[in-house]
Amino acid sequence: MRRAAVIFIFVTVVLDMLAFGLIIPVLPHLVQAMVGGDIAVATQWTGLFGALFGLMQFVFSPIQGALSDRFGRRPVILASNLGLGLDFIVMALAQTLPVLFIGRLVSGITAASFTTANAYIADVTPREKRAAAFGLLGAAFGIGFVIGPALGGFLGGISPRLPFWVAGALALANFVYGWLILPESLPPERRTPRFDLKGANPLGALRMLRRYPHALGLVVVIFLTQFAQFSLNSTFVLFADYRFQWGPQEVGYTLALVGLCSGIVQAGLVGRLVRRFGERRLMLSGLAFGIAGFLLFGLGATPLVFLAGIPLLALAGLGGPPAQAILTQQVDPHEQGRLQGAISGLAGLATIFGPFLFTQVFATFIGPQANLHLPGAAFVLSAALLAAGLLLGWRVTARFARIPATDAAPPPVAEPGPPG
Repeated sequence: MRRAAVIFIFVTVVLDMLAFGLIIPVLPHLVQAMVGGDIAVATQWTGLFGALFGLMQFVFSPIQGALSDRFGRRPVILASNLGLGLDFIVMALAQTLPVLFIGRLVSGITAASFTTANAYIADVTPREKRAAAFGLLGAAFGIGFVIGPALGGFLGGISPRLPFWVAGALALANFVYGWLILPESLPPERRTPRFDLKGANPLGALRMLRRYPHALGLVVVIFLTQFAQFSLNSTFVLFADYRFQWGPQEVGYTLALVGLCSGIVQAGLVGRLVRRFGERRLMLSGLAFGIAGFLLFGLGATPLVFLAGIPLLALAGLGGPPAQAILTQQVDPHEQGRLQGAISGLAGLATIFGPFLFTQVFATFIGPQANLHLPGAAFVLSAALLAAGLLLGWRVTARFARIPATDAAPPPVAEPGPPG
């Protein structure tokens, strides 16, 4: 039953990521067409769209996590998939930037099912197998990115709106699939007794982490890693156009290669390597590979050098599953949804500022007033963020290397009351 449940979630995440991957090669170009073809203006709008998406993730991911702790994982996942499918259809029909803007707002609200998917994995997987299970979930992301951007690039060559229609159909098919097959993972006796809106807001979800001080530093490491990834998400399409004159098809095929390498690493290596080297070493190694990959992206002067960074960036995926596994061991079972909501909320916070920051860095270093012409400056900044994460991760996980983990989470630290 546990294996079947993990497979169900795996397929759900594949379909979700496939839907998102489809629109990656075409969304910036659709925005560019709506602003008259100006690439600098399109870059700024793309960054604003990404920030809006992240703001919605920041606000609604903790709410989805708390709802899943109270009512179960299944209904939350189904509602997210249904809303996402309908929203893709709205974006396919959009003729103006405001309508597309609203579409991105709604997609940010409904796309938080990844929060519940992670909590689902924590529900059905024993502690010693969680890193491998989260690796399988990472492989689902990779598979979605293998097929999604390549197919999106191909469909975008036919019509820039066709990928949105296909993405909507996939999300709705995912809803039907889950309705018919997906079992509930959280039994009633393990659910929270009530839905606490105060605790479900982003700040409330983060305050929950104060009761688990040993986990808080690791959450910051995950935040830095997620923040760094937005240089690729928000600037790659326009960077590739500017630097190498790549169109939607070349971008789609390149992102498919990224997804293929990521899928191989997550599905084929994480489970084996975590048993051999341990969660802490694997997490730190992933951060080091990410630094090297982003530096090649940022400083490579030719397409060949840029492509050489893809395997290194894929190996950076070795760090995520062990970090997630360590975190789930530090939090009580009935708060796994809130934990994943807090992590996703931070990812949403990264999405608010990441696209804006990286697109502005990209625009600044290619602009006429730039003292240093460096189109890959955003990727160099990502390498610096991962370097900070590596140093912090080394320090905060030192205790995990000395203390054997157990299936039970450590008792939470009492949260201080109000002054007086």
